[in-house]
Amino acid sequence: MKCIYCGDEDSKVIDSRAVEETNAIRRRRECLGCGKRFTTYETIETTPVMVVKRNGERELFDITKVKRGIVRACEKRPVTMKQIDELVNEIEKKVYNKLEEEVSTQIIGEYVMEGLKELDEVSYVRFASVYKQFKDISTFFDFINDFEKKLDIKPTDRK
Repeated sequence: MKCIYCGDEDSKVIDSRAVEETNAIRRRRECLGCGKRFTTYETIETTPVMVVKRNGERELFDITKVKRGIVRACEKRPVTMKQIDELVNEIEKKVYNKLEEEVSTQIIGEYVMEGLKELDEVSYVRFASVYKQFKDISTFFDFINDFEKKLDIKPTDRK
């Protein structure tokens, strides 16, 4: 690692710590040339994944967009940011573990819905109402009825 002060390429690692939020390693280094200390961060280099949108356009996979949608669906619900971050990390892992250069928005949406279904039913329905782009209210009610059947909820159980 090249020293930022003198340019010497010899340094020793004094301390290493994991940075959980970014999946990086923080390394405290000391230059063997000038003796000054500096910090470096080591991250995993990922292969870019392109997202194929419904209209055929392609753009780079951006996990912050996924998180923004989940946060919006969970607004004013008893879902913590820690739970949201865990779901976002899980979705990001699934996307990269597919080992494909392209992934459709449909697959990403299914990952989100799968996670929200476990996390909070209302957030799940909120996200689905935007993601599924229901044509009319009867289509939306059909979706709700199917969801209730899967959960084994009777109409009389509703509050």
